[in-house]
Amino acid sequence: MNKVNPREQAGHLVFEYELGAPPDMVWQAISVPELVDRWWPERELAGTEPVSTAPGQEICYRMRDDEPPFLESLVTFQIRPNADGGTILRIVHGLEDERLGPPAANSNQPWLMRAA
Repeated sequence: MNKVNPREQAGHLVFEYELGAPPDMVWQAISVPELVDRWWPERELAGTEPVSTAPGQEICYRMRDDEPPFLESLVTFQIRPNADGGTILRIVHGLEDERLGPPAANSNQPWLMRAA
């Protein structure tokens, strides 16, 4: 497994890996619940079913923190074949919770100052 390209995009973490396994094998590993449990046993999913799926190409799960403030995020797995018969696996982890947005310009909160 080679890490191809990690980067961050506007509130999302994006990781790409080059795997030696063929795409159909990787698809099974990320979409069949019994196989997912082997490599992601302690996952904190908001639901057991995927949020969306494009068979053989992409699957998305909603996650929820197990501690307050119980933020939610989406993890999307995308696969495509590489030139060697292996797979490029792209993982996009995005925080979708509205509580993470910027505060309003006039948030009506008292100003805090630090004394030097």
